[in-house]
Amino acid sequence: MATKTGFKTYERQNFKLRPKTQRLNDDNEVYKPLSESLMVDQAKRCMGCGTTFCSWGCPLGNLISYWNDFSHQEKWEEAYEALSRTSNFPEFTSRVCPAPCEAACVLGVNREPVSIREIEYTIIEHAFENGWVKPRRPKTRTGKRIAVVGSGPAGMAVADELNAVGHEIVVFERNLEPGGLLRYGIPNFKLEKSVIDRRIDLMKDAGVRFVTNTAVGKDVKATDLLEEFDAIVLTGGSTVPRDLTVMGRELDGIHYAVDYLENHTKRIHDLPTETLIDARGKNVLVIGGGDTGSDCIGTANRQGANKVYQVEILPKAPDQRDDSQPWPIYPRLNKVTSSHKEGCEQFWEVSTKRLVGENGAVKKAVIEKINWVNSDGRMIPEPVEGSEVELEVDLVLLAMGFLSPEHDGVVNDLGLALDARGNVHSNERHETNIKGVFTAGDMARGQSLVVRAIKEGRTAAKYVDEYLMGESYIRTFK
Repeated sequence: MATKTGFKTYERQNFKLRPKTQRLNDDNEVYKPLSESLMVDQAKRCMGCGTTFCSWGCPLGNLISYWNDFSHQEKWEEAYEALSRTSNFPEFTSRVCPAPCEAACVLGVNREPVSIREIEYTIIEHAFENGWVKPRRPKTRTGKRIAVVGSGPAGMAVADELNAVGHEIVVFERNLEPGGLLRYGIPNFKLEKSVIDRRIDLMKDAGVRFVTNTAVGKDVKATDLLEEFDAIVLTGGSTVPRDLTVMGRELDGIHYAVDYLENHTKRIHDLPTETLIDARGKNVLVIGGGDTGSDCIGTANRQGANKVYQVEILPKAPDQRDDSQPWPIYPRLNKVTSSHKEGCEQFWEVSTKRLVGENGAVKKAVIEKINWVNSDGRMIPEPVEGSEVELEVDLVLLAMGFLSPEHDGVVNDLGLALDARGNVHSNERHETNIKGVFTAGDMARGQSLVVRAIKEGRTAAKYVDEYLMGESYIRTFK
């Protein structure tokens, strides 16, 4: 399999960023893929290891060495067949996944790892271009009906798997279009919405029904679904954002990051919005150093922000893997994204002390340096005296993560048990405390990756199928 010395012959090459001046003037994806011949060379870097740590690192257990081998032989259809055995939506993960598989690549011990995510992108786009991606229509129907609440990556995976084995699937989505986090939480410059529409159309063609603009627990009673359907799968995500409790939080111009990103996505697609959140000509402060914060930076720059700041309470992560993060675990590294390269001043180990307003609107943010100190075995932030800095800001975006799913609505209506973090409690079979009700994705495990949500959806689908039929042919590989 693969090549024995390709990693010596070919250096890693990444997809190229489109010019900054070009990408700031649109909302299209920022990366320009490499040519097919270059991607064939990249696939040759795979060593076809006897123990495929890349598959171990991938939450889906993707058969990476197999589709790398097919790719370097330019057997793209065979590569797609291997990829689709474990992954429902490679077009999503090849764009937005942080690639834990690459962190686990054996080549990464002392060289640049194989560009697995970019090879995956090449395979799936070949498949769509050549018509190899088909609707997964079942040969027969079981007569069982399943309601999936939430159409994000977990809900889509549940629906895709259960429909393929013959169940009738109805997906309920409270927003105007299906896709959940993929559509409204991830900007177009990382994932163009036509990519989602392409997959949704295939699922509809296969028989999955999407009921949008319908909130279960509000527009439809959750208890009514229990009577109408043979099973319910809750995949509503972790949607309660972490708030900032400081003086001045009540001022105008302070928004949750998810609301800001959703607002921008709806506007560029001519969808109705209740408010206008725009960074044009403003000084923007993004509080939170993760991917959502980065997405806010990129969006603010595209809207024409005057200045963008980002503050993070944690220390700056190392630029390269160090001894505290040994291979093959996924390392926590300082991530410089395309959004950062477009313009942003970053601060680490600072906290936002207070927000100052004028005429009811935010005008300044006071930040201060902190040190992390050990207090009885717990690391706590300690302010550094005299370190206060004032930033002139007109827009503050809170990108500090999410706490739990919303409890009002379906969770409370059904009387679902919660875990210590406020997530919906479920057992190893994804069953809640209510018979016939299952859960998957961030709603059950807390905020996590798209690839983990897809994995959760696949696994939950298997157990729902077993619950309804006594056995299941749905495959899970990890």
